[in-house]
Amino acid sequence: MNYIGTDSDFTTVLAEGALLAEETQRAFGRLSAEQVNWKPAEREWSVGQCFDHLVISNRPYLPIIEEIRDGRRRRRTWERMPLLPRLFGRMLIKTLRPDSGRNVKARPAFQPSESHIGPTIISTFLEQQDRLLRLMAETRDRDLSQVTITSPVLPVVTYSVMDAYRIIVVHEQNHFVQATRVMESNGFPGSPRAAVR
Repeated sequence: MNYIGTDSDFTTVLAEGALLAEETQRAFGRLSAEQVNWKPAEREWSVGQCFDHLVISNRPYLPIIEEIRDGRRRRRTWERMPLLPRLFGRMLIKTLRPDSGRNVKARPAFQPSESHIGPTIISTFLEQQDRLLRLMAETRDRDLSQVTITSPVLPVVTYSVMDAYRIIVVHEQNHFVQATRVMESNGFPGSPRAAVR
């Protein structure tokens, strides 16, 4: 997996998104309910919460990308500011990279469930990812660097659609790495280290 950067092109972003889906199925597709919900510490997320958060975070992008694909997207006033979208997009991509060393707290509306999450969360994420990547591919002929959207997370933040695609995939990479660390933690159910605990 190569982490998405501010200069990653359309083909690379789609390829990394597809690779992430394959790796997710391989690494997490057979986890039990106990494994999906296990947390290394009280305030840390489980594997299930990582993927629940991604499903919640990616959902608002689907209708936006459909509008862009269909040529129905109308720019809002805030989206017409010339330099802001480029600044916001680059900043978010750099901040969300798994190797950034930064821990960004999810806004309340994008927090994962605190209750039991079924192991089907992995297939739910993979189905959404398939739809998301297909929609992205269907916008290939649009000028994605020139079309600006408002962030579904922060209404005062705008960025290009191309940066939105980069943000989506790098955000997924970030939480994939986080979920992998959960599985590698001491005490993870079913791991050799769990018996030592």
